[in-house]
Amino acid sequence: MLNTDFRPGSPDWLDLSSPDTRASVDFYAALFGWTFDSAGPEAGGYGFFQLDGRTVAALGPLADEGSTPPGWTLYFATDDADRTTELVQQAGGRVRFAPFDVFTAGRMAGYTDPTGADFAVWQPHDTRGLDLVNDEISLCWAECYSVDADQAKAFYRAVFGWQEQDVPFGEVLYTVLTPAGGGTDDAHGGIMQLGPEHTARGTGSHWLPYFEVPNVDASLAIAEQLGATVRIPATDVHGVGRLAQLLDPHGAVFAVITSAAPGT
Repeated sequence: MLNTDFRPGSPDWLDLSSPDTRASVDFYAALFGWTFDSAGPEAGGYGFFQLDGRTVAALGPLADEGSTPPGWTLYFATDDADRTTELVQQAGGRVRFAPFDVFTAGRMAGYTDPTGADFAVWQPHDTRGLDLVNDEISLCWAECYSVDADQAKAFYRAVFGWQEQDVPFGEVLYTVLTPAGGGTDDAHGGIMQLGPEHTARGTGSHWLPYFEVPNVDASLAIAEQLGATVRIPATDVHGVGRLAQLLDPHGAVFAVITSAAPGT
């Protein structure tokens, strides 16, 4: 499970790029009860979604209006963003933006894996990462849907040293990911092969954040009233919980889950 120890390779940040940040603030405030704290004019419109004063995500305007689609970006912890950049390039990934310092908060860089999924890394300085994960209305899982799951696994293994465990998921295998040196309880996400029915509709490789909610069906109803689109309706997964996937009013995809109680 996710925690705020942020072992290297585990998710430690995520942010939303939106063409209308005010509308996005209103949507996620109504859906999740998040508030928004601007980082100030020097941050170019960037700021922080918070729950009871704790940062659970971040929000900023689109970097390239018209060419960059709205979406959530997952960041993974690193002790050395420059070294991670070298590993990404050696493993066949693409550097979307080179490492740079974010004031005194930390150092970040962005990449695209060889199958087309975007992600980023965060090297902490003053800001270690998110204040709250794996709790109600916060990030609880990170999932990569890939057009080539085997290639994706090899890439992330080379970059982060993730440990993998393949488990049956219907007619396909689901690969559970754990940071290097972690145990079963440290699993933070998974990789899954996109089926031909998805790629035929133009779905490409992407990372998907999951947010824990008290009631998936209630969250879906609220989201649809607010203009979201259901991508995958509420589904029960034995031993995992009840989950669904949504596109927010600007097209950013995310998932909600009500996790199963331990032992069920």
